[in-house]
Amino acid sequence: MRSYAGFLALGALVIGAAIYGLMPAERQTGDTADTVAKSQKPAVAPAKPIDPQARAKVQVPQGDGFDFYVLSLSWSPTFCQANGSARNRDQCGPGKRFGLIVHGLWPQYERGYPESCPTDQPQQVPVGIGRRMMDIMPGMGLIGHQWRKHGTCSGLAMADYFSVVRQAFETVRIPEALRRPGPQPRTSPQALEDALIKSNPGLSRSAVAVTCDNQRLDEVRICFSKALDFRACPEVDANACRRSELTIPPAP
Repeated sequence: MRSYAGFLALGALVIGAAIYGLMPAERQTGDTADTVAKSQKPAVAPAKPIDPQARAKVQVPQGDGFDFYVLSLSWSPTFCQANGSARNRDQCGPGKRFGLIVHGLWPQYERGYPESCPTDQPQQVPVGIGRRMMDIMPGMGLIGHQWRKHGTCSGLAMADYFSVVRQAFETVRIPEALRRPGPQPRTSPQALEDALIKSNPGLSRSAVAVTCDNQRLDEVRICFSKALDFRACPEVDANACRRSELTIPPAP
């Protein structure tokens, strides 16, 4: 009888073990489970960053009715010495220490240029647009004059034209010689062009011209395609300063 009872107990144990083996395992919890789960996730390569210059070029509003642009950057101290602070107090008044400012962005033909073109856009630049440009074009008079004479020939709406002006200015890297000039330094137009070319990959000597007012630096003119790529402009380059030496008046 005892042998029979033992046999029944052993059979019960075997059946219980079989049933336990068929039951689903409990889900793991805690850091170990999280680590395992993470390790099983497929690796995803990070997205490549978008080149900000490429993005900017895609978004350049496209003008028409001309061949290319000239970005004219005026050396403000020369202008202020020649014209006095009464001419433009926003640019030359007390406490104003501008260096290169935007004189204008000029639509050009391969030979010659258009000016004061018919347009369905307003002639007067609203103060709201003007104020957004004052850090690089200091003066509503300057802003309004450049729009009426040159911007109207771009084939662009007013807001788009000034957007392109901003983009063109921000494309140019100003070399040290024109950001922190010493007191009345003497240099040459060629040396300034060399400095600009070195600071701006893709800019060639045939795409930049330094002009002078008597013996002083007057303007830097840089030629752009409608997409704001540097491009050659022989007619503009031919009007560069031919002096062997010029001065860079310091900011007041």
